[in-house]
Amino acid sequence: MKQPSVELKLPIIPNMELIATQTADVIARHMHLTEDQAGEISMALIEACINAFEHSKAENNVFIHFLIEEDSLVVKVIDQGIGFDKTKVEIPKIENKIGKDERKRGWGLQLIQELMDSVEFESNSEGTTVTMKKNINK
Repeated sequence: MKQPSVELKLPIIPNMELIATQTADVIARHMHLTEDQAGEISMALIEACINAFEHSKAENNVFIHFLIEEDSLVVKVIDQGIGFDKTKVEIPKIENKIGKDERKRGWGLQLIQELMDSVEFESNSEGTTVTMKKNINK
């Protein structure tokens, strides 16, 4: 039997990532995930969506695919933007952010990797796909 999937096409407008998290919550309930697992998926999804909205320079939409598997949930966030080189993304130094007016941003990629069980980034000049996986502990 083919595993179910859900696909979203989100226009790049403010707060549209909340549609993705609402969808993730419904899927998490369907899969009987814990509240913690659902929260981790939603946080990672918000970060991935905001990265796509803010950095991809994509002109129209971001696509999100939820693939419900036997023992995991796979979430793909796909943009048709300019791409990026992950090796050139610097994780900010926390000591430079504490007590300063500097924006408390820049940890998105690291946060996604800590929240999910596996994360893959595929990127080129035609866009980026972030594939995140959360394993289900039965």
